[in-house]
Amino acid sequence: MNPSQPTFQTLRLAAGGAIAHLTLDRPGRLNAIDPAMLSELAEAAAWLDRRREVKVVVVGGAGRSFCAGFDLDFFRQVEAGASVRELADRGRVMAEAVANMRPLTIAAVHGRCVGGGLVIAAACDLRLAADDAVFSIPEVDLGIPLAWGGIPRLVREIGPALTKELVLGCREVGAAEAAALRLVNKVVPAAGLSAEAEAWAAHLAGKASQLLEVTKRQVNAAAEALLSTAGAVADADAVISAMSDRECREAAARYLATRKKK
Repeated sequence: MNPSQPTFQTLRLAAGGAIAHLTLDRPGRLNAIDPAMLSELAEAAAWLDRRREVKVVVVGGAGRSFCAGFDLDFFRQVEAGASVRELADRGRVMAEAVANMRPLTIAAVHGRCVGGGLVIAAACDLRLAADDAVFSIPEVDLGIPLAWGGIPRLVREIGPALTKELVLGCREVGAAEAAALRLVNKVVPAAGLSAEAEAWAAHLAGKASQLLEVTKRQVNAAAEALLSTAGAVADADAVISAMSDRECREAAARYLATRKKK
């Protein structure tokens, strides 16, 4: 390992050449996102951005799932106010850091990909899904809006009507449907996900760095021109507003009670 390479509590980072691996590493919680992971993802993205030798980053999850979304244990502890706003905005900063890092990013998704985990995947340049992957956005059932710039990212990928359907309906989407919706680029057998991600990364890493970087910047600029994520700074205020609303609080209580029974 590079002696200058940072170490993390919630992530594993391996970078020794043109291909790096960034792995969400809370397998006992299905890699649910906690405040530390938000900060560490932004830090890891900034570090990778500075490593000129790194061309491609494969983003995955340890254990049985890619990411189960924001950790509900932390959600139960927070109250509407400054702490919620800081936490919601930290998620936006994380997503922007992942999206804007210089190397190309490939999300290798297996198992559950929920809420904030889907935002992480959407912030990556390319998405590869195992055939056992299940995507869902339960935020509305949890009594909060989808934040972290998730709405504009989804609209850019799948369009307004499907974004409304998935965000408001909160239903689960299997890997095959996710590919049909163009939420993911490709679906492969679960047993071959890692090998396919490596092959894809190696293929891209064999190309000229300058062209990879220029093309990524051009596509990202075009996407921002179509629908910018700049307005996502207001997501945190929308979360605070929802957490102060009686009907939203009741929805959250029902959702948490159901999850506790499960």
